Amino acid sequence: MKKEYIKPYIRKQTAGVMNKFGVSYNKGHREEIEGFHIGDFTEKFGSPVFVLSEKVIRERYRKIYSYFSSKYPKAKMSWSYKTNYLDAVCSVLHQEGETAEVVSDFEYQKARRLGVPGKKIIYNGPYKPLESLIVAFKEGAMVNLDNFDEIIKAEEAAKKLDIKASVGIRVNMDTGVYPQWSRFGFNIENNNAFNAVKRIQHSEYLHLEGIHCHIGTFMMEPSAYKEAVKKIVQLMRRIEKEFEISISYLDFGGGFPSKNILKGTYLPPEVAIQPVENFIDAITDTLLEELEPKEYPEVYLETGRAIVDEAGWLITTVDAVKRLPDGTKSYIIDAGVNLLYTSAWYNYHVEIDREIHGAYENSIIYGPLCMNIDVVVESAFLPPLPKGTRLILSPMGAYNMTQWMQFIRYRPAVVMILEDGTVEQIRRPETLQDIVGPESVPEKLKRFQF
Repeated sequence: MKKEYIKPYIRKQTAGVMNKFGVSYNKGHREEIEGFHIGDFTEKFGSPVFVLSEKVIRERYRKIYSYFSSKYPKAKMSWSYKTNYLDAVCSVLHQEGETAEVVSDFEYQKARRLGVPGKKIIYNGPYKPLESLIVAFKEGAMVNLDNFDEIIKAEEAAKKLDIKASVGIRVNMDTGVYPQWSRFGFNIENNNAFNAVKRIQHSEYLHLEGIHCHIGTFMMEPSAYKEAVKKIVQLMRRIEKEFEISISYLDFGGGFPSKNILKGTYLPPEVAIQPVENFIDAITDTLLEELEPKEYPEVYLETGRAIVDEAGWLITTVDAVKRLPDGTKSYIIDAGVNLLYTSAWYNYHVEIDREIHGAYENSIIYGPLCMNIDVVVESAFLPPLPKGTRLILSPMGAYNMTQWMQFIRYRPAVVMILEDGTVEQIRRPETLQDIVGPESVPEKLKRFQF
């Protein structure tokens, strides 16, 4: 039996550049996802293709909500639409009991289209058009205001409806984590937040109901949430004493991390990322320390990434293999940064669809776009991959399917593995008509010849 021929190569060694952890190392291969062969997905739905798991989404939600509700008596969870607003994903979580948290009039309309009543929608974000505020107030949505101009806009909306609308405010603060998320909301330390409350409470058309914050994204330090709770409870008590009102809800947003790998971190996510329970403990333990039982408000979490990220994979195919001038092995795949916006921050876990023998080496994975920035994975430790090898990138459930863009190539299919053991396409691949449908050509530009 002939041995497989492996082409020799020369790899340049540069002294003094290796860190103590060595090179990135990955020898994983995956032949199936929840019992379905990798090739079955690409054969039926094409390549690339996103795969989501209903089972994992439900399991992640139930784990987080069960723990949260066991630690605090008035625990509420609202699904962050910006994390993944595919109808099927949102529907799974609404079936589980989550309300909708949206940050735009588009997302608000999407939630209403799915059947979520306005009173079950939290409306956040720094820009809310007047027309959308009118709809939100009319339908009883929970609206958290971001800035003083928005307070004026909210007054105008309430005046048009001839109501006194209940609102919340978004606040920001120093939690010991930098850079500080100070762009959104009213700052607590400089008294901006209290002045916003004063402005609202002196309004003929607005009334304060709650306080909202979202201190960051992919937060890795639970103690930051502990600090946020302390400062918000202090603000709540000051407000209740000054204006003789009762704050009915506190919303601590989300930002909990998934088991993804942030660029610049050497430890694997199993070591670097703390369990989601630690973040919930930081919030609930501090609340129980700071509050008396008679003053327990409803407490919301808008957890997105920690629920859905690890429920998603991207299957993509190697189209070409080449060596760069410096000797680095590179692979061109059929999925680029137009689909993988998060590749700017994460080193995805890379698996191959079968065991492949040969010398492993650090390689670059490029996408198919005619742009030099189209680098999907900067450094992956891989064996010699032949053309046609399928790669499985993960986790993929958070943000990629909301932040992707139609650039150079069509966006691919998204499928979901359902709990009953079937696979259904929940978003079909784009076609030319999807792209050109909104366009029009002036009559005088239609006539040309070559």
